[in-house]
Amino acid sequence: MQRCTRICHLITAETWMIFMEMVSIGNQTITEFVLLGFCVRAELHLLLFIVFTVIYVSIILGNLLIIVAVVSSQRLHTPMYFFLANLSFLEILYTSSVVPKMLEGFLQEAAISVAGCLLQFFIFGSLATAECFLLAVMAYDRYLAICYPLRYPLLMGPRWCLGLVVIAWLSGFMVGVVIIALMAQLRFCGHNHIDHFYCDFMPLMSLACSDPSVAQMTTFILSVVCLTVPFGLILTSYGRIVVAVLRVPAGVSRRKAFSTCSSHLAVVSTYYGTLMVLYIAPSAVHSQLLTKVFALLYTVITPFFNPVIYTLRNKEVQQALWMLLYVKQAETNEGGWW
Repeated sequence: MQRCTRICHLITAETWMIFMEMVSIGNQTITEFVLLGFCVRAELHLLLFIVFTVIYVSIILGNLLIIVAVVSSQRLHTPMYFFLANLSFLEILYTSSVVPKMLEGFLQEAAISVAGCLLQFFIFGSLATAECFLLAVMAYDRYLAICYPLRYPLLMGPRWCLGLVVIAWLSGFMVGVVIIALMAQLRFCGHNHIDHFYCDFMPLMSLACSDPSVAQMTTFILSVVCLTVPFGLILTSYGRIVVAVLRVPAGVSRRKAFSTCSSHLAVVSTYYGTLMVLYIAPSAVHSQLLTKVFALLYTVITPFFNPVIYTLRNKEVQQALWMLLYVKQAETNEGGWW
């Protein structure tokens, strides 16, 4: 009997200690997070690291080539290519805010401080929102160029182009400031593992101890506005473009008009499609793995294919790159004679 009583006391004491430990962990404020990334077999980590490193370097080089081509070629000093250069610069920045930490997760535990996590989300979220508005500006530019070709130089003057780009960038960062100000007031406790490869909104909210309903509702409303308004402008612009182009007799002019829009439409469909599924209709994604795959599409895959789409389908960019390569090669050969 005494032995049974002693065992019961031991079990009770151990249970109480475990319970107290759980309570202390639950009330402990988190100072850093651990990004779990992609939960794959360890032997695949090195392979994935190499693959995504190659993709990341290709994103940087491809978008840099577009920027250099636009800046160096006088023929590309037009509103369309000015917006394209801004898009390339934006994608370099927002990909760089996510991919390096993802690559670190393939080699070791990817730890990030709470402040660093919020900063990553702020930069990435602001740039992603800015891209939504910039894509709308690019669609509006194509609408004016095709529907009002004679008035286009006056309607899209340098100051107006610069103003539209500034509005797109400021809109993204203003939205980011509002969301991050609400997130910074939250307290995070419990376990510190984020089941994602970057600090996304929903995984962070699941770790909040204080009530995140205000931040969630505000973010949802801003997400709907920042996705649907630019997307509506894009649909309106291309609807009017289609009507205007169909009035033109079939031939070279019609093909040229559609070819200038096809690259932009390919980028828009991929980018907006994944964002809307993840942030406006998150219930459509039922598994965390599928969420990561969709996030991978607009953080890595879309920026990877954008330079390919715009260079392969745009002869002017190709010619500018070839001229740049020819000039550099000529300078090298000329220097070799000395």
